[in-house]
Amino acid sequence: MSQARSGMPGATRECPHCKTTILESAAVCPSCRHHVRFDANASSQAVAGAETFVPLKVEGQIEHPADAPPWEYSVVVSIRNERGEEVARQVVGVGAVSADEARSFTLTVEATPVAGKFAGKGRVWH
Repeated sequence: MSQARSGMPGATRECPHCKTTILESAAVCPSCRHHVRFDANASSQAVAGAETFVPLKVEGQIEHPADAPPWEYSVVVSIRNERGEEVARQVVGVGAVSADEARSFTLTVEATPVAGKFAGKGRVWH
């Protein structure tokens, strides 16, 4: 996975709280939800959803039957580009379910339009 230059759309940094890789433009970490930089509009955007939208949301559930042995599971997220090449792959969780247990999963992609001097310039290969 390539790193975009600082200030470019797609540039990343590490959250100082949870150490997750986040967008440099983020005022709030999407993983731990801590504020990572001051943004006067961050609280109003987070509440009203003014800038961020969700172009993809998938929800599902697995239910373990009572008469089967326990299942182990791995939650794997992969990202592919327009040519079908995998640009990122990560295991985000593992676990097990036993008789009459269930787990539900939600995958959400949050997007924010890029504003400022780099909007619409070049491509970022993430």
